[in-house]
Parts: sequence; C-alpha cells; structure tokens
Amino acid sequence: MSVDQRNTQFCLETATVGADVLCEFLEVSIHSILYLRDLYPRGVFEKRKKYNVPVQMCLHPDVCKYVVNIVDSVHRLNQLNQVEKIAMVILGPDHRPLERFVIEIGRHSDNMKGDDRYLYQLEQSLRAFLLKLNVSDALLQPLPKDCTWAIQVETTESAADSINDKQMVQGFPWVEAEGRETTLDEPNIIPLRAVTSDFIKMQMFVEETTKKS
Repeated sequence: MSVDQRNTQFCLETATVGADVLCEFLEVSIHSILYLRDLYPRGVFEKRKKYNVPVQMCLHPDVCKYVVNIVDSVHRLNQLNQVEKIAMVILGPDHRPLERFVIEIGRHSDNMKGDDRYLYQLEQSLRAFLLKLNVSDALLQPLPKDCTWAIQVETTESAADSINDKQMVQGFPWVEAEGRETTLDEPNIIPLRAVTSDFIKMQMFVEETTKKS
C-alpha cells in the first residue's frame, strides 16, 4: 500500500470515527438538555455516566425512539461530510422558538496528524463539553410551562436535495423548517465549548431570546 493510499485510508477511518463520536455526543446532549430544561418530569430520567461525567437519560420509549431516529439520520449525513449545524430548538406554547442549542460542525481535514489514535485527548475534550453543558442551565432564564422541542439539521444543498428525493430513514420524514421556527427574537448568544481534533471539529453555543415571557 502506497503512502497516498495509507493517508486516504486513515482519512476515511477518522471520518467514520468522527461521525460515530458526534452522534454519540449528540444523543447524550439531547437527553441532557431535556433534563436540564425540565421538558419532561424528572421521574422519567435515569442517571448514567458518559466520559466519566454524570448524565441523565430519558427512559420514555417514544422519546428514545425519536432520538435514535434523529441520530441515525445525522450519522448517515455526517459520514458524507454534509452536516453543517445541528440545533435542538425549544419552542414555547405558541410554537415560538425560545432557545436553540446549536452544534456547528467543521469540515474533515485532509491534513490529519494522527496523534490521538487512542482518543484520549478527544475523550477529555468531550468530557469538558458535557461538564459545560451540565451547568448551562444556570446561564439561562427559566422556561414557561408546556414547552416542546424539535431537532433542526442544517445540511449542504446537495444533502437537502437527497433528503427531499429519498428519506434517509424509512418512516422518519424530515421536513423543511419554517422561518419562524428557526429565528429567535433578539437572541443572546452564550458560547459553551469548542473542540478541534483529527476526528471531529465542532463548537456548541446557546441562543436565547430576550422575549421569553
């Protein structure tokens, strides 16, 4: 195998690992936000650990199934380098967006160093991410009662066309979000964390409207 072939193989492997890690982190983050923002009763959550950080996982079967379908769709798109942003949007009783937890995804690089093959540095970065997410609740204003939530994925134009032509997950349709569902009134932006590695590049922040009440 030539050097170029080995480099190509390494890039493909790291892209696959990056997609796996992103979706693992996304799943844990969604459940954590559901708990932190009191979107479901605390009794339907169970404490677990991820990256040696205590996290809460919702046990409601419908919620778990919905989250798994989301993660599977994102995984397929991210393997193709077609995901730009993932946002968990919290909507008020009038379906107006109040908060957006946004993960921005960076492009996979062709110039990878390969100095974290055992994922130790990446795991430490993701641990810091979850610790910051766990305290983000203290940075936000309380939500009104009866809020709902949705996941929005910003993709490349080619990926959007592909989703329109053929659903990425059978029986789990994605629809284009309306403008009023993606834009907050006078948002404050609260940065949470960023990570850059061979396997994944992302940053996370929260947008919070100043007009919650």
